[in-house]
Amino acid sequence: MASKKKVIVTGFEPFGEHAVNSSWVAVQELEKLGLGGAVDLHVCEVPVEYQAVQSLLPSLWSKHQPQLVVHVGVSGLATTVTLEQCGHNKGYKRRDNCCFSPTSQCCMEDGPDCIHSVLDMEAVCKRVNNTGLGITFSVSKDAGRYLCDYTYYTSLHLGQGRSAFIHVPPLGKPYSSQELGRALQAVVQEMLKLMEEDPKHEEVCNHAHRQQHDH
Repeated sequence: MASKKKVIVTGFEPFGEHAVNSSWVAVQELEKLGLGGAVDLHVCEVPVEYQAVQSLLPSLWSKHQPQLVVHVGVSGLATTVTLEQCGHNKGYKRRDNCCFSPTSQCCMEDGPDCIHSVLDMEAVCKRVNNTGLGITFSVSKDAGRYLCDYTYYTSLHLGQGRSAFIHVPPLGKPYSSQELGRALQAVVQEMLKLMEEDPKHEEVCNHAHRQQHDH
């Protein structure tokens, strides 16, 4: 019998004006729904702190050895469920929940400016928009230079690109927690299908492919 695929999905704790963080609410809804019998789903709430991300993410990747890690974050500007294609290394000036920001303003001193997911988010977006869920999905290449972007870049580096980031709107603007849970379920299932269809996703990311997209 084939071993189960392990997938980690994370949401963030409350911060700023987000007294309830819809990302963690949505991830908890996803946990109730599950990803089917062939997938071992592990969920985790991430602190809105740069230093906590630096210690938590390496342990998630090494302890669980997941096929895919999907991070979910809230964006007050989002009106769609937004799939982020890449994470950025520089520009982290905004202070976190501990009033800390990196002195260097970057994730990794000598890291590339931008790391792309091995997943083609345009392809994932097209597929989920055609599922008739009644939820609109879009693609972005700017995760915002705060904890979302910082987490995504760190995870893309640790997982050789086998990571994804999804921005969700605040609850009720326009989607309910259940709708967001179903949206996450549909997206993650499509991502896993795409990884199965294209074996290169299972291997270390092709660096030549990645560099041609760098800004």
